[in-house]
Amino acid sequence: MPRQVDYEERRVRIADAVCALIARSGMEAVSLRDVAAEADVSMGAVQRCFRTKEDMLLFALEHVSRRVSERADQRIAAAGEPQAAATLLSHTLTALALLDEESRAQAHVWVAFVGHASTGGRLGAVLHETYAKLHELALWLIRYGQDTGEIPEHVDAVHEAQSLLALADGLTMHVLAGHQPPETARAVLQRHIDRLLR
Repeated sequence: MPRQVDYEERRVRIADAVCALIARSGMEAVSLRDVAAEADVSMGAVQRCFRTKEDMLLFALEHVSRRVSERADQRIAAAGEPQAAATLLSHTLTALALLDEESRAQAHVWVAFVGHASTGGRLGAVLHETYAKLHELALWLIRYGQDTGEIPEHVDAVHEAQSLLALADGLTMHVLAGHQPPETARAVLQRHIDRLLR
């Protein structure tokens, strides 16, 4: 196998190890030694892939961000064509909120990165870019609904996209904290989507 493929696969393996550690024990559990053990590679291998811990965290965050975006895209693709805007919004926002059981670990990792990156820097820049992309996706879905006539033309698409994305993000926190069960969170999302419709 070519060296470049091995190198990239190892970086992904290390990123998965970072995420597994964060999901189990929080951001403070991410040390070079523990990441190497979790990824089943040497500490030297980790250091060859990433110059600094920040580089390693940055790659792991980009890895998680891609997975969140891919989940949303997969939900849209799985819905088939053509689909009602309400269905697409429901599938996409549920995916973004990471409400199902299989997404629980990913939700823990996402929230940990949001908290860790709140002071800015390179991690903050990646989060900013990810949220911008998710906002564009929500905006596209609302405008699609306006094009199909399901969502009234007078609805402020930009404002609603911001609101729905913030709602999905907040519900992720509520479910992780045990404040609401996932089914209640899904119902809250659905009520807000229904409110957009004629």
